[in-house]
Amino acid sequence: MTTLTTFVSANDRQRPGVRAAVRSVQVFTLILLLLIGIGPLYWMVKGAVSPPTELTTAPLALWPDRPALGNFATAYTDLSVGRYLMNTFLVVGGSWFVQLFVSATAGFALSVLRPKFGKVVYGAILATMFVPYTVNMVSLFMTVIDVPLLHLNLGDTYWAIWLPAGTNAFTVLLAKQFFDALPKELFDAARVDGASTRQLLTKIVLPMSKPVLAVISLLAVMHSWKDFIWPLVAITDPEKQPISVALAQLATQAPQDQLIAAMVLAVAPPVLVFVVCQKYIVAGLGFTGVKG
Repeated sequence: MTTLTTFVSANDRQRPGVRAAVRSVQVFTLILLLLIGIGPLYWMVKGAVSPPTELTTAPLALWPDRPALGNFATAYTDLSVGRYLMNTFLVVGGSWFVQLFVSATAGFALSVLRPKFGKVVYGAILATMFVPYTVNMVSLFMTVIDVPLLHLNLGDTYWAIWLPAGTNAFTVLLAKQFFDALPKELFDAARVDGASTRQLLTKIVLPMSKPVLAVISLLAVMHSWKDFIWPLVAITDPEKQPISVALAQLATQAPQDQLIAAMVLAVAPPVLVFVVCQKYIVAGLGFTGVKG
């Protein structure tokens, strides 16, 4: 909308016809964006409450004649969606904690502590961003089933998902860039007062870094919630699999309306998280300079 007004001079915008045309284009663009964003979610909810006969006979109907609202309860119990959602919460919670911990501490070390070989380590971290995720999957799987030195098999455990979640170069980059912008005088004054390294992190850096921590948390939660390939490889026990893997298996055996209801239940938590936390997320994106 801002781009549109740059093509119209201030004098032209004072003319009623031009002003009405600009407003019309802005309203049309807003409605189009809402349809693109909310339309698929609405269509999925509509499919979840549509009986199987109506899904086949009237697939383009805006709303079913006899909504089957009980599909959500049926999917939650009969398809074991409740258990899969609990597994997903465990996967996401652990992945979020590990990624946030690694990103904050690594960014703090590279930005504030500045070790002797910090630039080399930082360059190695950035280099991993150019390696496709699927290229590392074989080596990662071999590492998980036989952890070097410890010789532990983490297969079919959530540790196989939690620990690799910390190796995210992009979130380390975000944390370091944000920490670089913090006033260095605060760290110098704290060191003069006798503050330890741990106190620098917990008393000064982290309280001032809530915006970037919110962004890292969102990225960690969203990526872990929708991740499919690695959980499918690392977790073969159906009792431990997250909802993203379970839905692919349910697609071959569950009724279509109940399957769509399960999809709605799977999508609802991250959507709610974004709606509740959007104010902090937008503020964090502004601080970190991330462009959507």
